[in-house]
Amino acid sequence: MKNFEDRLKGGHPNSLGNTVEVVEAVLAENGLFNELFNCYFSEDEVVRLRTSNAMKRICKSKKQILIPYIDRFLTDIAEIDQASTQWTLAQLFGMMEKEMTEKQIEQAKKIMKNNLACHNDWIVLNQTMDTLANWSTKDLDLKAWILPHLERLSSDERKSVSGRAKKMINKLTQ
Repeated sequence: MKNFEDRLKGGHPNSLGNTVEVVEAVLAENGLFNELFNCYFSEDEVVRLRTSNAMKRICKSKKQILIPYIDRFLTDIAEIDQASTQWTLAQLFGMMEKEMTEKQIEQAKKIMKNNLACHNDWIVLNQTMDTLANWSTKDLDLKAWILPHLERLSSDERKSVSGRAKKMINKLTQ
């Protein structure tokens, strides 16, 4: 046991803290991944935020470590009501699409559709728009669903959200 939860605690909430060192430990010894994954269930939201950051880093470096956990991301992690978790899920689903089954992709769409329709965090909206719009290029039903949401978000007062929505509308309607 490497005490990842303790190592991810403390410091400024917006800092990475020891995230990079934890990622390096897991990449060096893949068997430690489960301990890191379980940090998602910490009472400390900073630990959960840094766990999400670590997941994204590991997925970019060694995606195969996360593949056996896809179902748990779709169930256990999707239930965590924290913006950083939800925006990370959108990123991870986008990165792992080729490794996901059709059933898993459908569940990921359901999660992201709910987030796009109901969430207000700007990063959740932006990351979810990216993944869903990318998937919409080959899914006409999803495209029909997302376009009205993109129209709604194109009027968002936050420039990053409205700009992203407009960019995705252009991408899907060209």
